[in-house]
Amino acid sequence: MTGRLGALLPAGQRRPLVRYLAAVAGYAVGEGVAFGVLVPLLTALLEGRAADAAWWLIPLTAAAGAGWVAHYYMGSGSLRLSSAWRADLYARVGDQLLTLPLGWFDGPRAGQVPQLIIGDVTRVAHTVFLAQALISAVLTPATIAVFLLGFDWRVGLAALLAVPVVLVALSVGRRLTERTEAAHHAATAEAGSRLVEFAGAQPTLRATGQTAAGRAALDEALAGQHRAARREILGSLPGEYLGELGIQLAFTALLLTGLGLATHDQLGPARMIALVVLGISLLRPLDAIVGLGGALRATQASAQRIEELLAVAPLPEPAAGPRIGHAGIELVDARFAYPGGPEVLTGVTLTIPAGRTTALVGASGSGKTTVTKLIARFHDVDSGSVRVGGVDVRELTSGELLGHLALVFQDVYLFDGTVEDNIRFGNPDATPEQVRDAARRAQVDSIVARLPDGWASRVGEGGRLLSGGERQRVAIARALCKDAPIVLLDEATASLDTENEAAVHAALAELAAHRTVLVIAHRLDTIIRADQIAVLDGGRVVECGPHAELLARDGRYAAFWRERGRARGWRLLGGGKAPVGKELTGREPAHQASP
Repeated sequence: MTGRLGALLPAGQRRPLVRYLAAVAGYAVGEGVAFGVLVPLLTALLEGRAADAAWWLIPLTAAAGAGWVAHYYMGSGSLRLSSAWRADLYARVGDQLLTLPLGWFDGPRAGQVPQLIIGDVTRVAHTVFLAQALISAVLTPATIAVFLLGFDWRVGLAALLAVPVVLVALSVGRRLTERTEAAHHAATAEAGSRLVEFAGAQPTLRATGQTAAGRAALDEALAGQHRAARREILGSLPGEYLGELGIQLAFTALLLTGLGLATHDQLGPARMIALVVLGISLLRPLDAIVGLGGALRATQASAQRIEELLAVAPLPEPAAGPRIGHAGIELVDARFAYPGGPEVLTGVTLTIPAGRTTALVGASGSGKTTVTKLIARFHDVDSGSVRVGGVDVRELTSGELLGHLALVFQDVYLFDGTVEDNIRFGNPDATPEQVRDAARRAQVDSIVARLPDGWASRVGEGGRLLSGGERQRVAIARALCKDAPIVLLDEATASLDTENEAAVHAALAELAAHRTVLVIAHRLDTIIRADQIAVLDGGRVVECGPHAELLARDGRYAAFWRERGRARGWRLLGGGKAPVGKELTGREPAHQASP
């Protein structure tokens, strides 16, 4: 076992694997020997020499007994090796996931991790069984070929000449079958997608009276699936019968060779029948060899994906770094570009004072989230520096850095546990009183009060049993329970109802108290309350200061504020829209005041 598969093999399992493969090889050869012994046995029986046939039962019984022992060893050995290999790969992948840069999980490859763990690891671990089948499919026919050549080189040569013909026929037939199967699989997946889409769109389709129109795509997908299924049946028949045809032609060639030799008295009829039967035993395993080729390619592809994941280098960090002295943050000429993309930050310089709240504002794509992720060291800057507590984050251990940070981002993820479990995750050593206090300050206690099992209620995978606002409140309670001096948060409340929005903002106010807060601000009142506001534009901080000072400059922030104020001041009235301020007062809304 070489190449990628060999590189993934646990170091302590190499010798057991060698012994296992030796047992597989011995079993395969023994099986071939058992087939070979059948020739003199059958010859003696067909010629009426029962006593001679009985003597051949001794080596046949010995081969069968040895094969049984080897088969038992193979069965237990394959299970041990496969289980050890799977456990080792799970451990290696798990350890690697713990060291990967946090930014890696934002990339497209992160979505492949579940399939890699569920499918690829299992497929690679099953290489043990694949090797057993492959060795048996090769060594057993090879042993039979030796016996054939020894009994009669002419019949043996005819069988060997038939081998490539059978392999070609089986390979071509399998390719034809796989092509039609792939088309049917794609059509089935498309029909399944359209069915899910049609079911999920029922409220919209019925509300608009477009049920029939919405069904058109589903009907077309189902018709396509039917056509693909019919093509699969019709198209797979030639492939299936082509391989059988190759074996039948090889059998015919062997039979004609034997008949020709028997007709010219060069081979006895009984021996000719036994040799032809042995020749068929040589050809039958060839179908397994062709089938195993596809499985081997799939296993190699799985091994490559695992190898690529294990090859991802973690961000370098010292074994023991300095301690963070204070809760201030500083970015100095920070430049950064995501792999393969343009430069997002083109030289950000920003000082975030300890114990103060700094709001980041700017257009979508200006790099606000990237700034927060560089502070948390999801990525390293391409140039410049990011300092937390006066220390470059690249000089800190990940434990020291993340221990001082609490992250509350827009995409909140909760574990499939209880509400209390999810809050305690911020600080596993927290007392029950500390957990309940964090929940009260984040207004999670009102959520618990309505849940059927109270604090023991499970929130579902990802927190799906809670609303978006409730998930955010639990995440804020988790951050409060952690009690980190620095908070990085994405204040996204645009999609929340009024009650949840008010609760979330009250929880955020609790979280921001006496902490260094960097908030990606979306609400105008949050921006006003910030101690300083940093405006990102073109990958740089173009303005920074308090709200009133920035408005007085009448620069980029003032223009941004006017645009947000106009957007906030309009709403639909009846069949049209009008400025709210004009409707109420007959004049434009005063944007300098808190909305």
